[in-house]
Amino acid sequence: MKTAYALLAAAALAFAGTAAAQEGTLKKIKDSGSITIGHRDASIPFSYYDDKQQVVGYAVDLCLRIVDAVKKEVGNPNLKVNYQLVTSANRIPLMANGTIDLECGSTTNNLARQEQVWFTITHFVTANRWVAKKSAKLHKLADLKGKTIVSTAGTTNIKQITEINGQQNLGMNIISANGHPEAFQMVETGRAVAFVMDDILLYSLAAQSRNPKDYEISPDALSVEPYGIMLRKDDKEFKRVVDAAMTGIYKSGEINKIYDKWFLKPVPPKGINLNVPMSAQFKKVIANPTSSGDPNDYK
Repeated sequence: MKTAYALLAAAALAFAGTAAAQEGTLKKIKDSGSITIGHRDASIPFSYYDDKQQVVGYAVDLCLRIVDAVKKEVGNPNLKVNYQLVTSANRIPLMANGTIDLECGSTTNNLARQEQVWFTITHFVTANRWVAKKSAKLHKLADLKGKTIVSTAGTTNIKQITEINGQQNLGMNIISANGHPEAFQMVETGRAVAFVMDDILLYSLAAQSRNPKDYEISPDALSVEPYGIMLRKDDKEFKRVVDAAMTGIYKSGEINKIYDKWFLKPVPPKGINLNVPMSAQFKKVIANPTSSGDPNDYK
C-alpha cells in the first residue's frame, strides 16, 4: 500500500511540474520568486563544482547574465537562484517536467533534441573526437576496429559512435560511463582504449590527469557539436528574453571577457589553463547569433 501511495505522490509531483511548465516559465518564475539552474558536476570549464563546492563555469556565467535579464523582465531584483545538479541522462526529463528552468552545461543542440526541448543562442562549437594514450596509436577511425571504447551515457556522442560502429562494421565493444571523469578513468586504467566525447571536454580531462603528456586527441572529427543552454519547448516568451540576453552579451563584446576567463586563463580548482582560442565557427555565431541545431550551419 505504501508503494502505491509513493507512486501516486510521484505522479502528482510530475504532473504539477508539467502543469507549471505549460503555464510558461516566466509566470512560473514570477509566481515562485525563484529560478532554477540545472548544472553539471564535472564539465570543466563549462559547469562544475570548484574546491569550495560552488557551481562555476563558462556556461554558468552566461546563465547568470540571463538571470539578470529575467529579474528585469519579471520585476524582481531579489529573484532567488536555485541550483539543481543534473546528468547527461536526466537533464532533458528534468527540463521537460519543470524541475529546472535553464540547463547550464555542455549540452549539444541538435535537431533530434529540439523535438523535446529548445535551446538559446549557441555558446560554443566543438567536435566529437576521442582521447587515447599516445602509445595506443589510435589516429584514425579504422584504428578503433575491434577495440573496447567508452563514452558517456545519455550523450549524442555515444549515440553517434554506436551508429558508426554498425554502419561501418567496426566491431567495437562500446561501453557507457555515468560521467566524463569515470569514462576518462577507464582509459587511464586500460578498461577502454579510447573515450569518445566533445573535444573541449577531452582537452580538459587530459590536462587534469596525472600524466597529461601521455594522451592525445584524435585528429579525425566525427561531427560538429554546437552547445546551447537548454529551455523548455514551445515557450516563446521565455526564449525571447533569454535570446535577447545572449545576443546582448555577444553584441556588447562582453563575451570576449567571459570566454578568455574560462579558456585562456587558469581556471579553478587546479589553475589549469586550457589555452583554447575562440574558433572561427564560434566567431561566426557571435557575429550572427543563431540557435540552429543543424551542424551544417556551423561549417
